Parts: sequence; C-alpha cells; structure tokens
Amino acid sequence: MKKLVITISICVLSFSLFSQQALEKNIKNLFKNELKKEAIKSAFLHVYSKSKNINIKLAESKFNSKDTITANNPFYTASITKMFTATSIGILKDKKKINFQDKIAQYLPDTWIENLHVLDDKEYSRDITIAQLLQHTSGLPDYFVDKTIDGSPNIINQLLVDTNKIWAPQEMIRFTKTKMKPHFIPGQGYHYTDTEYVLLALIVEEVSGLSLDNFFQQYIFQPLGMDGSYINLKSKPLKNQLPMAKFYVGDMELSSIKSLSADWGGGGLVSTTQDLIRFLKAFNEDIIVRKDTRLEMQHWTNETLGMEYGFGIRKVSFNTIYNTDSNLKLIGHTGSTASFLWYCPELDTYIAGTLNQLEVSKSTIRLVYDVLKAIENN
Repeated sequence: MKKLVITISICVLSFSLFSQQALEKNIKNLFKNELKKEAIKSAFLHVYSKSKNINIKLAESKFNSKDTITANNPFYTASITKMFTATSIGILKDKKKINFQDKIAQYLPDTWIENLHVLDDKEYSRDITIAQLLQHTSGLPDYFVDKTIDGSPNIINQLLVDTNKIWAPQEMIRFTKTKMKPHFIPGQGYHYTDTEYVLLALIVEEVSGLSLDNFFQQYIFQPLGMDGSYINLKSKPLKNQLPMAKFYVGDMELSSIKSLSADWGGGGLVSTTQDLIRFLKAFNEDIIVRKDTRLEMQHWTNETLGMEYGFGIRKVSFNTIYNTDSNLKLIGHTGSTASFLWYCPELDTYIAGTLNQLEVSKSTIRLVYDVLKAIENN
C-alpha cells in the first residue's frame, strides 16, 4: 500500500511538472510570435501566479549585443503611471488629508484653477472634484492629443520639435486653458485625459509637501521594495542601475528625449515587470491603501466596448470585447508604449510587460488574452 501511494505521488508530481513545462513553452511561443511582428524591436513579458506556481519572465531584443535587455531592465510604463498617481491620492485619503469628493479648488492655487474649465461662457472650474479627475469625468481636454482651438500643434506634436524642452506641470495646465476647450460639464461624460493626472499629481505635491517622485519613493517604492522604479527625468531608482529599455514610434527612438517631461503624473513612471506586479499585488491585498479605499477606486464607469474605468484603474471583460463566453476579466492599466499591467481574478494571475512600440499598443490585449487562455486550458 505504501509503495502504491509513493508511486501515485510520483506520477502526480511528474504530470504537474510536465504540465508546467508545457505551459511555459506555450507562453514562450506566444511571446516569440509577438516579437516576429515587423514593428516590434524589443519586448518584456512576466506572468506570475503564486497559487498556480507560475513565474515566467521573458525579455528579448532584436538589436545587437550593445542593446540587449534582460528581465531586470526597467522600461517606460506610460499610462500605467496613472495607477500610481491615483493610489497616491488614495494614500492621502487614508491619512485623512483629502476626500475623493472634495473640490480640487480646495487644494490648488487660484491662479491654476481660474479659467481651467470654461464651457459656453460659463465657468465650472470650482465644481470639479478629485473623483472626477481620477475617473476622467471632469470634461477637461487632453493637452497631449486633443485639437487646439487655433489649430496650433498639441503637445504630442511638439515633443519632437524641441526634444530638449523641459515641460513644467503648470505650463501644461496653462497650455490646456489657453489652447483647448472642455468637452462637457463636469460629471456629465467621459473623456480620457492626461490633464487631469497632472492636476492630481499637483494635488499630491500640495497636500503632502513632497514632490511626486519623492512621494512615490517614500510611500510606494520603499515600502514595497520596488528597487527599479522611478519617475523619468525626475529621479533615480533605489538600487537597479540597469538602463531603461528603448521605446519607439516607427523607427524613431523616443526614450532619451527630454521633452518627455510632458508625460509626468499621467505617464512618467519607469519600472520593471517585477516591481509592477509587486505593486498591483500589494494594492489588491490592501497593503498600500485600505480595503474601503480600494473598493471605492473600483467604482466603474463605461469607457468603451468591454472596458470600464475606475479611479486610475481599468477593468476589461473579454466576453464583451471578443464576443465569447469567457468569464475572464482584467483589472489594471495599459500605456501608449504598448505597456500593460493586469490582474485576472478568475485565474489569480498577474501579467506585466511591454512591446516598446507605440503603434502596436492595442495588440497587447490579445497577447494577454492568449496567455490567460493557455493558463486556463493547461
């Protein structure tokens, strides 16, 4: 009987090992197929699940040895930063410094608020709440991509005009006020905009007395041991000194230009896949903010087909996106550099990475779905 039990145990262990090896091979193939796409020059993928004993880290570059990357290299996360800025607001809420429903005029100087939101000759600047900034429901325009009222270039079209320009946050707010028009009355619509996250970052600084990068470091990076994370052009990582992976639009490398300073509270974070997963795991486990704050941040509003937006966090439902019977969902965020950070509750699995190429940013959701299906079917 004892020998039978041992034999069965060995068989179960062997099958489990074989299954894990097959899954890893499948995920590696999905990753390599993504890299075959002509535009992509480098990529990262990290799949982690403690409950399923999965920890797969992949990183590859098509460049010569001088530009090779490892899984430990940091990369530009773009709008994943919004989760960190929103969480910083959540931390201040837990410290009873602010409330989500407070008017932003309580915390920002009058010169920044005045004429911020003027629509049809009526000013709504003092009606905007912190929650509306967090959830993109303030109606404010996006200084990056929205059209200007005089036809002059928006900021995304100015990045390559003067690559050495350092954009100050107040300058971006002033650009929005003078060059753009709000979309709707606060609270009466949805419009994704980085302008709101510049204002939120300024609120973090005004309330805490710390710069945004120092706040991140003191309240997020250091407590969680995120040694490879920092704000681009503003700070340095705690320990990890590996260079940031390059990212591109077409064949044009954008990683080193100083005008990226325009991407700050809504997109300036540089991090590693390990650090990002550590952050989202801590967020889900109520380590960074209290449970009631986390749940309030997951008050969803419709964004687009199959996607909903909370307070700096996004939810994706695959059954709606792909018209399938899949019950798999994602909670996290993506970035314009084809970066992604997701948690799938149904499979208790975290997925982080990037394709480092602006024009393929929409294809990451399919890669993540295929990885999750491979795990589900394993």
